[in-house]
Amino acid sequence: MILILGGAYQGKLDYAKAAFNLSDADIFTCTGMEIDFSQRCIYALEEFTLACTMQGIDPIDYFRRNRAQWQECILICQDIFCGVVPMGADMRAWRHSTGQLCKYLAGEARQVSRIFCGLEQRLK
Repeated sequence: MILILGGAYQGKLDYAKAAFNLSDADIFTCTGMEIDFSQRCIYALEEFTLACTMQGIDPIDYFRRNRAQWQECILICQDIFCGVVPMGADMRAWRHSTGQLCKYLAGEARQVSRIFCGLEQRLK
């Protein structure tokens, strides 16, 4: 599995498309609690963690239970765990769970890249 992280509008998806020869048909964009692991690339993991937070579900547990399904995926998550801490408890919990999921996934990944201004910084 490959994990790609970076801030909003930093070119994470464009980088993944170019580096891994992805087409739009290869990409699943998270909008809630469901993830189609049959796609080569899972985009917007932060939307998945938001849905999990609102439902009281541990996203790490979900990924552990489905581990065999995402081993060959490219996972892309927006960095929402830096900067000003949100005032609302729900948003703080979302930020925390997203950071914890990324920490877990980084430990499992064979490659971790941070994208900043469209440029890759290889972390692992």
